[in-house]
Amino acid sequence: MELKPTIKFLNELSANNNKEWFDANRKTYESCRKDFLGFVGNIIDEIAKFDSELTDVDPKKCVFRINRDIRFSKDKTPYKTNFGALMGGAGKKTEGTGFYIHLAPGQNFAGGGIYMPKPETLAAIRQEIDYNPDGLNMLLASKNFKETFGEIRGEKLKTAPKGYPKDHPNIELLRFKSFYVIKEFSEKDLADEGFFDELISTYKKAYEFNKYLKEAIS
Repeated sequence: MELKPTIKFLNELSANNNKEWFDANRKTYESCRKDFLGFVGNIIDEIAKFDSELTDVDPKKCVFRINRDIRFSKDKTPYKTNFGALMGGAGKKTEGTGFYIHLAPGQNFAGGGIYMPKPETLAAIRQEIDYNPDGLNMLLASKNFKETFGEIRGEKLKTAPKGYPKDHPNIELLRFKSFYVIKEFSEKDLADEGFFDELISTYKKAYEFNKYLKEAIS
């Protein structure tokens, strides 16, 4: 997929985030969205080779709508200025682990993990960290992980979760409320002919992280 037209459209949308401009440029949006759906479909096909949960997942079920929900927001701009997709067994409704792609002016990234899991899912992950931390700690300490993702991302509790002591040896991991990893890409990266291969390599590394979480919640 040639990503330049999509990035160009998103840049212009960022500067003209209103219904009049969007309606006048709807054909461009529809063309970019079609390209993005094809791009996500290609990603899914590659991920399915090492994560069978994504076999035959429809990219249309993974891509988020561009319209913003402004009912409870002070920001009344009507459109998101990014294209995003959550690729999991249930598409964007996936509650377990998944893979994410985000394209936006100055903010392009890909990764995996689990975002804001349900309380029972979060409890299961914390229990796994409590009982079997070695596999996760080894992964996080590996050169491969550090060079690609750096560290786990996600909102944290300010103190220890209920049922765990504040001096727990893995308290920093237990405090997470989401567990995900991302790698950022520049617009120059997106234009590189090797970008797609690099993207799939990133997802393969994210899958190693996802496997730990999957075992915890299975």
